This record gives sequence, C-alpha cells and structure tokens, in this order.
Amino acid sequence: MKKLLLAALAAVSVMTLSQPVLAQKARLGHVFAQGNAADEASQIFARLVKERTNGEIDITVFPNSQIGGDEALGRDLSRGSVEFAFLNIGSLTGLDPLLDIHYLPYIAANTQEVDKIFYNPKGILQRTLGETLAKHNMVALAYFELDFRAVTNSKHPVRTVEDLKDLKVRVPGSASIRSFFEAAGSQAVTMPMPNLFVALQQGTVDGQDNGASITYNSRLFEAQKYMTLTNHVYAMGAITVSKRFWDRLSEEQRKIVARAAQEAAQEGIARNRAANAAFLEKIKAGGVEVVTPTPEAMAEFARIGQVGWQKLEAVYGAERIAELKKEIAAARGE
Repeated sequence: MKKLLLAALAAVSVMTLSQPVLAQKARLGHVFAQGNAADEASQIFARLVKERTNGEIDITVFPNSQIGGDEALGRDLSRGSVEFAFLNIGSLTGLDPLLDIHYLPYIAANTQEVDKIFYNPKGILQRTLGETLAKHNMVALAYFELDFRAVTNSKHPVRTVEDLKDLKVRVPGSASIRSFFEAAGSQAVTMPMPNLFVALQQGTVDGQDNGASITYNSRLFEAQKYMTLTNHVYAMGAITVSKRFWDRLSEEQRKIVARAAQEAAQEGIARNRAANAAFLEKIKAGGVEVVTPTPEAMAEFARIGQVGWQKLEAVYGAERIAELKKEIAAARGE
C-alpha cells in the first residue's frame, strides 16, 4: 500500500512539473495617444517583460485613457484592480497633495538641470514621490519624461505675463501649476485629460498647458491658435505597479520588471527629446503661432512662478523645499 501511495505521489509530481506555467495577465493603462514617446515606451516595457519572463507576465497596454484617466488609474492601482500604469503623477493630488511637488514652477531651466534634479534617485523629488506612492499601495519602478509645459490658447498670443490675465486655462489637479496661473491673473480650471479636447473645442476653457508632444499627439493644437514656450513646469511621470500585483511576483520576476521599466523609461526620454522640435514644427504647420518669450519676458514668468513656492511650504513641507533649493543650486553650480 505504501509503495502504491509513493508511486501515485511521484506521478502527480511529474504531471505538475510538466504543466506549463500559466501567464499572469496584467493591464497597463495610460492617457497618452498612440505614437507618443510615453506610449512607445509602454509598449517596449510590456514586450521586455514578456520576453524576459518567458511569457510568465503578459502585459496588455491600453493607451489614450481607454481604461481611465490618471486619477482613475491611480485609484485602480491603489485598489489593485489595475496592475500597471504610466502615470502622470502630478494629476493625482486628489489622492495625495505631495504627488505634484515636482510641478513647482521653474525648478529647472534646461534638460541638463532636469537630469541632475529630476532623474536623481537619491534626490528629494524621487524620494518624496516614491514614498508617497508607496503609502497608497503603488510601487514606482522608474520615471519617464513628459515635457516642459507650454501655454496654448485660442484668444491671443501670450508674450508676457500680462497676456495671461483673464485667460481661462485648464490645468491638471496640481496646486503648483495652479499657483503659477493664479499669480499671473489667469482663471485656472481643473479637469481630467480625457475631457480637455472637447472643452477647448466648445470654448469651455480658452487654453491649456501641456508641452509639444502631448499637445500634438492628443490633437489639442487643432482647437488652439497660439502656443507660448513658457517652460513653466517640467513634467515627468512614473512607471507604476500596484503593490497587490507586485507582492505576487517572485524576487526574480521583480528584478526583471524593474530593469525593463528603467530601460523603457530611458528609451522614452530619448525619443521624446529627439521628437520635440518636430512636434513644434507640426504644430506650426497646423496653423498655430508658436511664441518663444524674450529673455526679459522669461525672467518675469520665472519670477511669477516663484510666488507660490513659499505658500506651498504648508503643502510640501519647508524642509523638502529647502532641500530642493539646495539641489537646484548644485545643479547650476552655485
């Protein structure tokens, strides 16, 4: 009887070992249009994960807000009902006000400063964002580029701060971005990205403040006449995974996923920067007047942008802002 039992157990073991590993199906959502560098990076990420796990993790990408805007994706990630997202984390301040600390106006003036401040894993921005996402059951795997934000509108060219007065501008749910436009005398209107194009078409808002890649790929320029390269905020997003899904992965799978995220983010950054000039040319070809502010006008934009920093210490913490200022000075060699 004992021999028969051992033989049966052995047969079950062989059958178990011979069964193929079932793929863990996962969904990845984002708000970016197909063809945007962030969308391309998300496709690269999904492919690398599937290849390197031999199909054990199979990610389907849903672009262009197909399964929700950033706010909805953030809630679903936190609950574990969506596995991955390329998140515009600055839109999640309804979840936690710390998630737009990187939107403080005029942190960086160029990509050299951006790389030193925003893409420093030990810097205050990534530490704050990563820790805050973790509190809400999300794991930040890597950070990718959105763009320097610009101002577009359908009323008149914006050449100076004075020209922003009384414009009704759609902004994401960000205290930092709102502080810039309110200090300039604009009416800042918060609305989800999926609603923006129709709002511009119907005149519900006069303008918006995404950069060249999103303005072009989301076709926002088709409802606008003017674009000003204010560069008032540099925006980055986070490749994020639900903690619920992350906890189900083996240590080896986690390493593969994290490495794929880093590689995809770097590729997305490179593609976005390479394509930025071309996006601006296409926006111009679409009939939009693109304004580059004079150095004097840009200095005034930056001065207005700094107005809200002190007020926002109550939101982000005086110690965090002080540390950020030190990092900015170091990046500029001051």
